[in-house]
Amino acid sequence: MNIARVIGKVWATIKDEKYVGIRLRVIEPIDEHLRPTGEPFIAADGVGVGEGEIVFYETAREAPMAMPDPETAVDASIVGIVDRVDLRPRFQREEPK
Repeated sequence: MNIARVIGKVWATIKDEKYVGIRLRVIEPIDEHLRPTGEPFIAADGVGVGEGEIVFYETAREAPMAMPDPETAVDASIVGIVDRVDLRPRFQREEPK
């Protein structure tokens, strides 16, 4: 599972009937410090997210499983909203003397 920030939406007035009711969002992959790590791409929104939210997403074979019909062809889908990110401090090794 990966995290991303929602940065936009895609409007489609005509689409296949399997996609009716499925919103498309533009998301930008981010790291645990919320810094961009890759190019933005489009993901199907199976949750109902808003612009600016931090989300979980799946790609490849797992992506269609988040859709109402798992036979829907999607390459990426949003599966959850991130409430917060907590990081543990990294332990530092002491240098041998």
